[in-house]
Amino acid sequence: MVRDREREPATNGVVDKGVDKGVERPVKPEVRDRGDYQRDNRDREKENAVHPPPRAGPKPSRTSAKELDGYVGFANLPNQVYRKAVKKGFEFTLMVVGESGMGKSTLINSLFLTDLYNEHEYPGPSHRIKKSVNIDTAQVLLKEGGVTLRLTTVDTPGFGDAVDNSNCWQPVTDFIDNKYDEYLNQESHVNRKSNMSDNRVHACLYFIAPTGHGLKPLDVEFMKRLHEKVNIIPLISKADTLTPEECRNFKKTILNEIAQHKIKIYEFPDCDDEEENKLQKKLKERVPFAVVGSNTVIQVDSKKVRGRQYPWGIVQVENLEHNDFLALRNMLIRTHMQDLKDVTNNVHYENFRYSKLAVVTDGKVKNTGSKEIKKSESDSKKKDRDNKDPLTQMQDEKKEHVSKMKKMEAEMEQVFEMKVKEKKQKLKDSEADLQRRAEQMKKSLEQQEKELEQKRAQFEKEKESWEEQQRAEDMRRQTSMETLDGGKKPKDKKKGLF
Repeated sequence: MVRDREREPATNGVVDKGVDKGVERPVKPEVRDRGDYQRDNRDREKENAVHPPPRAGPKPSRTSAKELDGYVGFANLPNQVYRKAVKKGFEFTLMVVGESGMGKSTLINSLFLTDLYNEHEYPGPSHRIKKSVNIDTAQVLLKEGGVTLRLTTVDTPGFGDAVDNSNCWQPVTDFIDNKYDEYLNQESHVNRKSNMSDNRVHACLYFIAPTGHGLKPLDVEFMKRLHEKVNIIPLISKADTLTPEECRNFKKTILNEIAQHKIKIYEFPDCDDEEENKLQKKLKERVPFAVVGSNTVIQVDSKKVRGRQYPWGIVQVENLEHNDFLALRNMLIRTHMQDLKDVTNNVHYENFRYSKLAVVTDGKVKNTGSKEIKKSESDSKKKDRDNKDPLTQMQDEKKEHVSKMKKMEAEMEQVFEMKVKEKKQKLKDSEADLQRRAEQMKKSLEQQEKELEQKRAQFEKEKESWEEQQRAEDMRRQTSMETLDGGKKPKDKKKGLF
């Protein structure tokens, strides 16, 4: 259900002119809630009805309703909007916060009738070792009746499980602020996309333990930290552990403590239709919702339902007589999903955007820990910056950033050129050194070659002299042998018979 909300311009209340010095002083941003916007709209309508605002221009224009004689076709505009919205699809981000073992994953599976959290990918609390607060996001594309919904679930495992739970809500607040900051950066771009992704947290289901005694200090502190950043919907988990009387008393106690601590939970919008008011009244009476989740399908009277089997009977998840799960699903998905997105955009995101732009106009820069950094500009620059609107300030900052980047780029180019020159010089030096070593090695090899040639020539000479000596020796031996053979007479052979 879509409802248009008008909001006051973000510039109201930003600057207060002093009476004495006439100097513009920044005023602390005023945090607005849903009731402020509704009251402003009603007061403006009454004022316009009693005293119509003056019309600008030389000639006031008159508007009168006229019936057409035939069919023109602009009555088909809702169908065009419907077709465009269905073609584009819808986005919704749901955050679940609570201690381990509260049944958060089981409830998400029961809400969307699918196993978004299965046992293999998401083990139970008994199998988890880490006790620090983590932020786990999971996205799934759901299709129903030709309508697509990109659902993003944000889980906070480890919340409230440590012995010291001081500042355990800080990761959750940082996550929500980061998503707001990402969306603000997308809006601030010069060339904005027509289909910007909306990852802002639209609803936060906060699970309260079914103790029956009221809220814990951690519950109070967490909701006080986040009630101005996100739509908080309190839930009583595992409501089947309480009797109907205990559940009613527990709800009254929780609402009293929420009102006592001035915690703002999600409020249902005002409607002009009596039937819608009756339905919303029934939903308001069930806040905080006492819910039961289950991943088990049980057959009851030849009908399969999600429920929990006990020795004394069956607790049906989708039975309003047993718990408030069906009312929560109707409110969260079927009737008020668009209203949750509108409140997130028109109230919580506007407060965040207002505070961000007010800080920019005041000339203050805050770090992630929300601590102010000392100003480094001169007084004249501060005064000029205070007189500028946020868009002009952002453009100036962009120009300054571009100039700084160009300066850094020039410095980096100079450093790069110096390093290239040094590298070239090193390469030249190493090349000269290698050439010198090569020449030295060449000279040494030539010297060795000469020495070897000399040794070879000397060896050849020695060989020739030795061969001559051997030949002379052989000649002397042969001569001596011949001389000995010539001096002896040959013996007569004996004559044989043959």
